[in-house]
Amino acid sequence: MNEHAYWLLPDGVDELLPPEAWRLEGLRRRLLDLCTRWGYAYVIPPVVEYLDSLLSGIGEDLELQTFKLTDPASGRLLGVRADITPQVARIDAHRLPAAGVQRLCYVGPVVHAMPEKFAGSRNPLQIGAELYGHAGIDGDVEIIALLLEALAAAGIAPVTLELGHMGLFHALCESAHFDHADESRLLNLLLMKDASGLSAALNASGAAAAVERHLHALLELNGDISVMARARHLLRDAPKSAVVALDEVERLTQSLERRVPGADLHLDFAELRGYRYHTGIMFAAYTPAHGRAIAWGGRYDNIGRAFGRPRAATGFSTDLKVLVALGRQTALELPRLFAPANDSPTLDAAVRDYRAAGYVVVRGLPGQPDDARALGCEQRLIEGPAGWQLEDVGAGPAR
Repeated sequence: MNEHAYWLLPDGVDELLPPEAWRLEGLRRRLLDLCTRWGYAYVIPPVVEYLDSLLSGIGEDLELQTFKLTDPASGRLLGVRADITPQVARIDAHRLPAAGVQRLCYVGPVVHAMPEKFAGSRNPLQIGAELYGHAGIDGDVEIIALLLEALAAAGIAPVTLELGHMGLFHALCESAHFDHADESRLLNLLLMKDASGLSAALNASGAAAAVERHLHALLELNGDISVMARARHLLRDAPKSAVVALDEVERLTQSLERRVPGADLHLDFAELRGYRYHTGIMFAAYTPAHGRAIAWGGRYDNIGRAFGRPRAATGFSTDLKVLVALGRQTALELPRLFAPANDSPTLDAAVRDYRAAGYVVVRGLPGQPDDARALGCEQRLIEGPAGWQLEDVGAGPAR
């Protein structure tokens, strides 16, 4: 590397500077407070842990995105997390085992080997919430309602919520007895909306005509919630488990219309992007100001199986950096005062009092000009007959 380029960051790695950093911090606090009011307990998993734990169960999809290194203390492989969800699943299974429903939330940095989901960033600041121990559709409704309220709190509007169901695709593949490789190939073709490629792959696999008809139907089933009627028609002779998945989507849309009046709901049964650990309802949030999803999530039941404790689970995640960039957030604004370079004990006491009262007090340093305005201060502390008092910068004493 050129000696003059040490200050450069790797491609896809970014940082936040003032005032954006303060805007992000304000939103972080606001969203964690929101999750707390909904009953979600805050956890802080480590950035690094043993690779076999990090990639157990749902983490298997993340292997290519995970930076790996050797632990000098143990000689074992470590991973730098690429997603916090597997870590929270481990916490639910073993660190905070609960017999019933458990709600957990988190926020923290993740690192991706390659830019992918979070608007191309390789170091998102991921925030999310997970609900464990409830297999019913009401858990998905709660998670989605919390996500929509979080986006509203971030000042992002309008928002379109796109809904799908991984279980519908799995049901059709299981009825055709496709192996894992076939299923993965077909899923990629659906995601690319490649109808001709899908036909070629199904013909090569010897799939029955009904299977081909049902999978092609998924490509057509997108639009507002009126799509449900067409889905019922096109999949009327689909396996029972596929019909169950449609029932769940319909109950979900009905519940969301009651819980979040005015929510813009969109169905797309072929848009199954996300980590392959999802098992049921999937969702993503979009806004016209951004070309990619700004948040996503879904159901991933039996989450703790790899940890010896299977659990129903659903959750969402998003990147705080994206929310700050898109939302209407203001930086944390506190009144700023300038205190001169002075060793007076009475000035020390005044500075402590003003800081305790919520002011930012910037103290001058010996040999530096007392330029309060250059330091962003609109008032300064001056010593008067009654002690230290405030004076507007460029004016007489403030009242």
